[in-house]
Amino acid sequence: MSTTLERTTSAGNGTRLGPVFVAGGTGKTGRRVAARLEALGVPVRIGSRRSQPAFDWEQSHGWASALEGSKAVYAAYAPDLAVPGAVAAIEQLIDLAKRARIERFVLLSGRGEPEAQAAEALVQHSGLDWTIVRCAWFMQNFSENYFIDGILAGELALPVGAVREPFVDADDIAEVVATALTQPGHNGQLYELTGPRTLTMAEAMQEIALATGREIRYTELDQEVYEREMRAAGLPSEVIWLLQYLFTTVLDGRNAWLGDGVQRALGRPPRDFRDYARDAASTGCWNPTS
Repeated sequence: MSTTLERTTSAGNGTRLGPVFVAGGTGKTGRRVAARLEALGVPVRIGSRRSQPAFDWEQSHGWASALEGSKAVYAAYAPDLAVPGAVAAIEQLIDLAKRARIERFVLLSGRGEPEAQAAEALVQHSGLDWTIVRCAWFMQNFSENYFIDGILAGELALPVGAVREPFVDADDIAEVVATALTQPGHNGQLYELTGPRTLTMAEAMQEIALATGREIRYTELDQEVYEREMRAAGLPSEVIWLLQYLFTTVLDGRNAWLGDGVQRALGRPPRDFRDYARDAASTGCWNPTS
């Protein structure tokens, strides 16, 4: 993917859109957004630690150089807007975006997180043209990072009971973001992005078992037991804190309802977990190697 394109291009509707800076451009949604924009002929600048200029959420001194010359921003804060310092980082990025004369600002947000909503308020009152995509848990957490090891082992064990979550496909998120960046009618919109139904973790495992033809169990763990296991696995303390926060605060039932953001933004229903599981299984990502 290009990181230094300077030209402007048509976004397919007569709109001339200059380079889009994707802050978090190698993450789950960022790389998908970048791919969709480039497929539309929109120049993209990937914001990552390896890009030139480099962009690191923890090293703000390089942000102005990374933004220079861009006309729009997609901000996907890593690891999560709930972590300490995230809201201040978004505030600083907004300030730099205004100085750089950024024309559009799209923020990836999380459902049920007070910190994320504080970041949303900063965007909404920034004076920029903005769109917010407030998302449920990603389906891809089961196939690309957090949960895949347990699934490969045949048992996912987490400190979550029969709480229901409307998991959303990261590809749906990326399509909404790319549409908001390139099409009219999305300025000032807050989209609640979810899948079309809610599932418990156990039900999600049943769907993955069906897709893979394997026996995969779900076990509810005590929070303290889970913490000990994470520490024994050598996970950093900040990662342990974030997972505990997400499991005990965000996954408490507060988000067990469906949003209409995909339908509103794209004019179609969101992708179902069963379709995601089938397609992910076809890649072999859940096939044990031994």
